[in-house]
Amino acid sequence: MALDILYVRPGGSGWGPVAELVALTARVFDARVISVDDRGEVSRFRKAAAGLPRRKPRNERHLLVIAANPALVAYAARAQLWLPGYATTAAWVIDSFWTDRTPRLLRGRPHIDRLFITDSDLTDEWGALTGGPVAVLPWGADTARFPDADALRDVDVLRLGRQPAAWSDDEQTAADAARAGLRFAGRPPISSDPAENQANVRAALMQARTVLAFSNLVSPAPYTHPTRDYLTGRWMDALAAGCLIAGTAPRAAAATLWDGATIEISPTDRSAAWPLLADAAASWTPDRARAQQRRARVSIDWRLRLRALCREMGWNEPDTLSVEIDLLG
Repeated sequence: MALDILYVRPGGSGWGPVAELVALTARVFDARVISVDDRGEVSRFRKAAAGLPRRKPRNERHLLVIAANPALVAYAARAQLWLPGYATTAAWVIDSFWTDRTPRLLRGRPHIDRLFITDSDLTDEWGALTGGPVAVLPWGADTARFPDADALRDVDVLRLGRQPAAWSDDEQTAADAARAGLRFAGRPPISSDPAENQANVRAALMQARTVLAFSNLVSPAPYTHPTRDYLTGRWMDALAAGCLIAGTAPRAAAATLWDGATIEISPTDRSAAWPLLADAAASWTPDRARAQQRRARVSIDWRLRLRALCREMGWNEPDTLSVEIDLLG
């Protein structure tokens, strides 16, 4: 099938996993990628274009819009991609918990056949907001980018991303880890280039046994949702690397994570957490890490999300996608 992908590139350095999703989708579908930078506002003319009648397609091309948050879907109108016409159109919103940022383009959805979100508990709310069918494509990872774990991992505890106040000082965490007989590594280098940043994250994860990660509700930041918790790419990548995640798992992640993917430690009481982290380090083996990777490959890989997308949209599954999914097992 002939597919165009509209990727609305957000600002910031944490969108490497989504950029990889776009590249993976383009490769397995042999699709054309049209990238649009988020410039903060869509012109009035482009906003008005969202209300125009849908044009009859001149060909059998299909469109997939991948947007970091709901507001960015409006850039589809800005790019005037509707004018040639598409046989079918899907929009996949990654940070779908921002329901208050729903653009006019998604209300009534004259140009969107199917809306996909990552948060399974918000399908009814999104359906009421947009007046159309809503399906779930949860967060994932390109698990094929992570080689099998070996015995050479020399980091017992890795800090990745934002942390609660009690865990935000890497020097203090390193000192506490040393007293517990554990080896700690702080956050990997941050790059403004999404591909380089992802490479840094993967390299750090492949050296780690356990990763610290906490729900946004206990490690808030100005850019996180104040009342809804959710998964992010760091959780998925850590599991793809075969790491155990220690922290506070988002309640909304219950449908995506599995028993043994995480252990709960206190976001505020560091002293209570270290015996649990020491036990995790003592019980770690390469076999356990590889088992974690196998579970990730058959449950959270982006390719599985793309297969579900094809089925929901009635699109033919590309042979390349089918072959690569078979290889995951």
